[in-house]
Amino acid sequence: MHDDVSRPVRSAYSERVLPGPLGWFLTVAAGGVMAAVFYPVSTALALAAGVVTFVAAVVFALRTSPLVRVADDELWVGEAHIPLALLASPRALDREQTRHETGPGYDPRAHVVLRAWAGTAVRVEVVDPADPTPYWLVSTRQPERLAAAIGAGSR
Repeated sequence: MHDDVSRPVRSAYSERVLPGPLGWFLTVAAGGVMAAVFYPVSTALALAAGVVTFVAAVVFALRTSPLVRVADDELWVGEAHIPLALLASPRALDREQTRHETGPGYDPRAHVVLRAWAGTAVRVEVVDPADPTPYWLVSTRQPERLAAAIGAGSR
């Protein structure tokens, strides 16, 4: 019997980085635009096209919104994960600092998971000498809480 299968997951932090109000408005707008395009052809077709487009836009928004979590001594961002023991110096970034990190402060070797609809992020250094990735840069709406969860687990 595998112990890790029956062991409960300890989660210190969890957040799905969903679009903001504008993003959700655009999903509705996309459905409305498609309905308007097909309205001259058929009301039923317009309704169907609008609903299908809206549902597709919602699914797209959800599928492109990564789950960021600190659980069982690992940082998970979508499917990527790294042990907290290999991380150091988590830093909560405001909008301006996040812009700097994606512009003049950007290192192309970094592991970056950013979403435009979340203007803040956390930068955390990778201290594994065998890993060529210098740091992770991760979108979050709660950078202080995520940085604190990473910092508490990496000690």
